[in-house]
Amino acid sequence: MSLKAFHLIFISAASAMCVGCGIWGLKNYLTDHGAFDLLFAIGSFLAGAGLLVYERYFLKKLRNVSYL
Repeated sequence: MSLKAFHLIFISAASAMCVGCGIWGLKNYLTDHGAFDLLFAIGSFLAGAGLLVYERYFLKKLRNVSYL
């Protein structure tokens, strides 16, 4: 597995985990109404979106590099 392929898998997994943490924080906010839970959910969703934007940039930058 090349470094490019590993990087793409790692960034995809990190983005999925950020979205999962955002859902968890939103669920906690809806039950407990804590301000920290809402901030945690918003931050997690923003981090997940930022990682997806970075992944798109990375794919464009290394378009000509093989996955092997």
